[in-house]
Amino acid sequence: MALTRFGGPLSRKLPETRTFTVEGPAHSLLLEPFRRRVRAVVTDDAGNDVVVLDTVRGALLHETGLGPQLYLPAEDVRADLLSPSEHSTHCPFKGDATYQHLTVGRRTVENAVWSYPDPKPDTPWLAGLVALPMGAVDRWLDEDEEVLGHLPDPYHRVDLRPTSREVTVTAPDGTVVARTTSAILLDETGLDVRFYIDRADVDATLRPSGTTTVCPYKGVSSYWAVQAGSSEIVDGAWSYEAPRDESRGIAGRVCFSDDFAVTVSPN
Repeated sequence: MALTRFGGPLSRKLPETRTFTVEGPAHSLLLEPFRRRVRAVVTDDAGNDVVVLDTVRGALLHETGLGPQLYLPAEDVRADLLSPSEHSTHCPFKGDATYQHLTVGRRTVENAVWSYPDPKPDTPWLAGLVALPMGAVDRWLDEDEEVLGHLPDPYHRVDLRPTSREVTVTAPDGTVVARTTSAILLDETGLDVRFYIDRADVDATLRPSGTTTVCPYKGVSSYWAVQAGSSEIVDGAWSYEAPRDESRGIAGRVCFSDDFAVTVSPN
């Protein structure tokens, strides 16, 4: 499970079905080592890739209600690319943050890097560490693999299971658009179970909509407009044509949006 979200032990709302209590503040922080090399890359005016951050000493900060944020020693960021900022923010749990601008060539990302020089007494381990948001640079590398969306949360998982239970997908007008006994069940932390269906078992017409989204655990999704009966539902389904290795079992299969009713036989 995720630690700080989806009912995890450090989330804002714990499930009633538990026998444990969490002693400590309602808002919790936990810093854990991220044991792989991480690099952040910005493309300069000439089209060259400039590595602005390179670390094997990073750590993920898990904070109640938030996704993990990478922190790393200040020495692992290119100091020659940074300049002081007058911007500051206050966090009641971490302290006062100071910021620096990041400049590569003629491109400047304002307030791109932040740190807590004098953190709260409960978080002294933040001193000397800095953070950089994912969107401040062009590319991130986890070892030599491109990061999609954000660094993976080690407490987040995706499980794929083939199922012979009958899965039926029905459009809002009552038209059955898919029925199969060979779906792939996808169970992902904090999300509803989804069923991915072979296109041979889809009776509706699918037309590429042009919409894409990114999932760090599954890859880049392509969306489809679904012609169901007399109506078309834009972005009514999606697929992962080239999913990440851990999700390769859903390659090319279609999953339908919540516009459709999905019923599953109990056995």
